[in-house]
Amino acid sequence: MSGSDKTSGAARRRPTLRMVAELAGVSTATVSYVFSGRHGAASGAGVAPETARRVREAAEQLNYRPNRSARAMRTGRTDTVQLSLHMLSDPWSLAVADAVNTLANRQGLTTLILADGDWHTALDRIECDVAYLDQAPDTDEGRRNLADLVERGQRLVVFSETLEPEGYDVIRSDALPGCTLAMAHLLERHTAIGCLAAENAVRLAGERATRYTPYLEQMASRGLVPDEDWTQTYGETQASAFAAAVRLLSAKNRPTAIYATTDFAAIAAINAAHMLGLRVPHDVAVIGVGNTPDATAITPTLTTVGPTDFYTRQAQIIVERALADEDAPAQLHEFPWSLFPGGSTDLDAPAVRQ
Repeated sequence: MSGSDKTSGAARRRPTLRMVAELAGVSTATVSYVFSGRHGAASGAGVAPETARRVREAAEQLNYRPNRSARAMRTGRTDTVQLSLHMLSDPWSLAVADAVNTLANRQGLTTLILADGDWHTALDRIECDVAYLDQAPDTDEGRRNLADLVERGQRLVVFSETLEPEGYDVIRSDALPGCTLAMAHLLERHTAIGCLAAENAVRLAGERATRYTPYLEQMASRGLVPDEDWTQTYGETQASAFAAAVRLLSAKNRPTAIYATTDFAAIAAINAAHMLGLRVPHDVAVIGVGNTPDATAITPTLTTVGPTDFYTRQAQIIVERALADEDAPAQLHEFPWSLFPGGSTDLDAPAVRQ
């Protein structure tokens, strides 16, 4: 092999921990300690900031990347947060992912998103420091699957309005009181109220309370009988919600207000109204459910109900659980709902023709 070949081979050689240590003038143990993420510990023990800086500069010069697999075996940590989100097109899911990813990155963690509803099988194959489930069914099978993951040592944070902490944290944000607030807000000035409801909400309403239930109850409490065309259902896509909104707004006896069971359906209703030449809220008022960031990104801004600062606070719970050195007792974290008025129901605002 020629000298140039040797040089080329050396250049292609993957940099090692020892090479970083030699360039920085420190021991391999020091380099390992820096990349373990523990050097900034509040206890004061560890590597001096100047030494840590030299190590990072040496690593950058050599294009060194820590061996994550080896570190995981050594520390029991993967530096990953796994999010199981069943509907990625929903602004709610996007807001959750954005909040968690922003906070996780600040802590040196990587966020992965699982879009497959079979979270139990996936988490049985994937190692992560914490997994967040936005839809864990409160069924015998669902509880068994959760218990199985907990028994295997998987840290979990579960969003559920019914499950109790059983070795995993539960984020509880009961939507039904907020949905009642939404209907009460519309009933202050409207009697002809239509509903854009998720298919499951309508289908299950006969078995248990869903986000469709407050619509039926609040209309009945005022002695109001909705037209049969005033309830339109949608699936798990924005296109489906938009089509349902067009059907609702094209009815002969068009309602003067719409209660949508999600923000993304409410936003679809506003867009459908614009397409049909209707003014929001003067021809049709619209209210959503969820208090997602997209509520303030549309014109007019969307009146919605939801918890306050939910996404940032939930992200803190998830990331703190991922970073915890020891398993703390499972906790229930509750988020009450409030009304957030926007332009989509403000009849006193000047009308704007779209």
